[in-house]
Amino acid sequence: MIINTEIDRKGNQYPSKVVTCKKDVDTFYFTTDNNVVLQLTVFRDSILRFRYTTKSNFEKDFSYAIDENASRGYNHLSTKDSDDYYEVITSKLRCQIHKIDLRVAIFDAVDGSLISEDDSGFHWEENYEFGGDIVKMSKAAPSGESYYGMGDKPVQSNLRGKRFENWVTDSYAFERNTDPIYKTIPFYTALHDKKAYGIFFDNSFRSFFDFCHEQRHITSFWAQGGEMNYYFIYGPKMIDVVGSYSDLTGAPELPPLWTLGFHQCKWSYYPESKVKEVASKFRELQIPCDAIYLDIDYMEGFRCFTWNKEYFPNPKKMVKELLDDGFKTVAIIDPGIKIDEDYSIYQEGIENDYFCKRADGPYMKGKVWPGECYFPDYTNPKVRKWWSGLFKELIDDIGVKGVWNDMNEPAVMEVPNKTFPIDVRHDYDGNPCSHRKAHNIYGMQMAKATYEGLKKYSYPKRPFVITRSAYSGTQRYTSTWTGDNIATWDHLWIANIQAQRMSLSGYSFVGSDIGGFAEQPTGELYTRWVQLGVFHPFCRAHSSGDHGNQEPWSFDEDVINIVRKFIELRYQLLPYIYTAFWRYINEGIPIVKSLVLFDQDDHQTYDRNDEFIFGENILVCPIMEPNAQGRRMYLPKGNWYNFWSDEFIKGGKEMRVEADIDSMPIFIKEGAILPKYPVQQYVGEKEIEEMTLDVYYKKGKEKNFLYEDANDGYDYKKGRFSLRNFTLVGKSNELIIQQHKFGKFITSYKTFKIRLHGVPFKISKIQIDNSDFDLKDLKVNGDNTITVSKEFMELHIIGE
Repeated sequence: MIINTEIDRKGNQYPSKVVTCKKDVDTFYFTTDNNVVLQLTVFRDSILRFRYTTKSNFEKDFSYAIDENASRGYNHLSTKDSDDYYEVITSKLRCQIHKIDLRVAIFDAVDGSLISEDDSGFHWEENYEFGGDIVKMSKAAPSGESYYGMGDKPVQSNLRGKRFENWVTDSYAFERNTDPIYKTIPFYTALHDKKAYGIFFDNSFRSFFDFCHEQRHITSFWAQGGEMNYYFIYGPKMIDVVGSYSDLTGAPELPPLWTLGFHQCKWSYYPESKVKEVASKFRELQIPCDAIYLDIDYMEGFRCFTWNKEYFPNPKKMVKELLDDGFKTVAIIDPGIKIDEDYSIYQEGIENDYFCKRADGPYMKGKVWPGECYFPDYTNPKVRKWWSGLFKELIDDIGVKGVWNDMNEPAVMEVPNKTFPIDVRHDYDGNPCSHRKAHNIYGMQMAKATYEGLKKYSYPKRPFVITRSAYSGTQRYTSTWTGDNIATWDHLWIANIQAQRMSLSGYSFVGSDIGGFAEQPTGELYTRWVQLGVFHPFCRAHSSGDHGNQEPWSFDEDVINIVRKFIELRYQLLPYIYTAFWRYINEGIPIVKSLVLFDQDDHQTYDRNDEFIFGENILVCPIMEPNAQGRRMYLPKGNWYNFWSDEFIKGGKEMRVEADIDSMPIFIKEGAILPKYPVQQYVGEKEIEEMTLDVYYKKGKEKNFLYEDANDGYDYKKGRFSLRNFTLVGKSNELIIQQHKFGKFITSYKTFKIRLHGVPFKISKIQIDNSDFDLKDLKVNGDNTITVSKEFMELHIIGE
């Protein structure tokens, strides 16, 4: 007779004492007497991977996030066996694994200071509903430790005291503190005692992070399935933590330069005459713009890879005419494929079994814009190859230059959870699973398939893809935007903090819908948003047509003039922005830097939300409230020049800065050399005949870089690039600029126009490469400019 049929629910379970330790090259296995195994891999001297199993053996090691080209190796590796713990030692870290309970403590190998230690450490709970484990990790959180990153969370910069969920979600008109929203990037950087470390929890199941929210002294993270699998990344500089994470999860290739210009989008521009009208108005008003977007209304009944012949009778001709006027066309493609027996894409998907299915066999059916749809399983390599091939007509034949992936969380309408049921099955690159595991990476794999198609059919040019949904590593394939925001002042604040946070999370090619997607901005709000947006890596205005027009000319003449002024500034700074991208791609240095990333030794930066560094040398602080004629802001340590007036200001203080509607607080770091183009209406409109270098005097030494290539294509990978290293040395009566050039690319311009800022002496003599030159020959003008050959190696500007 059965007297008790209830499952013995054990609650949280913990590792017991370690009974064996084995080493295999760079990997250690610590096994406890209750069959828990910790696999510790020394990825690099500063990166340790921790992987746990509760079943004695591990599942197949597979990750969509980790870049196959990530750097590995170490300079030193040794071990120590003490009475209470095992110790794994690299040149930068000492990691102790306690024998009694498998808890971990990590120390700086140089000075011996504690960096991080487990509280309860690894523990788990059996998942009786779905099988497997709910895997958990808790770590001690010292007083004053701060936390940053985690992707697109719309909250204050410092995450301490917050709790978050990672489950990518279609979050139309989200607000401050809405969670979760569009992206899952389970990576954070912690800062304590001026030392930084990062943790990347590579688990694609629904996960959670608690930064001292439940208990003031504990930080924890857990997932509803999969492995406890995380990377510990040591700095001690924050910039090194983010750079190492970027190397681990991969960087994109250089974008074509036109993608860094201004883009105009709306739901929706149609018919063809409207598209041309918008393009023509930009050129008439001389407001630079490089791309115009086509939302879902260009399609026939919202069917992907089709054209509405009534609205766009000859898309190839239209795209060509737009391109002739400098406009690159970007088209939207969603994942939902309409159920339609006469629709070739649907037919191919059915015939080849490319669509997602429910657990018991039926196709996953959901309603999106075309009506009832099936959805490709992008986690299947065969499906990705098929999907990438569908772009041939759009890209190779019609000439569209970029693709915008939307609704790829995946979003499903008219269902409570806004997405697939969790029983939907996925291939997961040969590791079959349910949607519980695949949900957070679905949009990433769609973006990857799209990228592969564009890379193939755009060749020999570079591809351009933008995605709404993302998981760690998606930055390898696409740019992104922050989703369906609202035209409010609070969303202007959110746009600013999200761009900073995404950059801190290894994803620099990011921007917001300038002006707000939902509702209608005032002219003042739109203006302030453009001022912010031109200092974000991705610069696109976008809006919902349901709420009115939102082009620059939708407002008054003053707005038009101010918007033109700031977009022109964006185009002047394109070589500076392109160089920042080159550094991001090669060194992992974020393009947008929160002040704490810029100076982690200054506690005043730890909780600043508004100010940020754009590139290496430009300090920006947007105006984010109506009727403001200025604001208080913090200037980080160092010396700065007011961009508008050249006023020299010592940093390390909070101050008020005046900024009427036609201005915003912008400061340039002393010692900066800012490369500038002449204003163009679009990239490539003019052949650059002269490069301007704005030089900001510093008493001392500073390095600057200028990277250039053909602005598109792949010749730069064959050495056809130009990298100029400038060294500035300032003395009380002399300014020296040294130049070293690398690469085989020959720029079109012959001369530099050097504009001097803040030079404290009157110029009496100029030497170039040890030869004296007459001031008249060098066109030393009243506006403090000097024209010199681009080939100079050393320039001396000498005072009286």
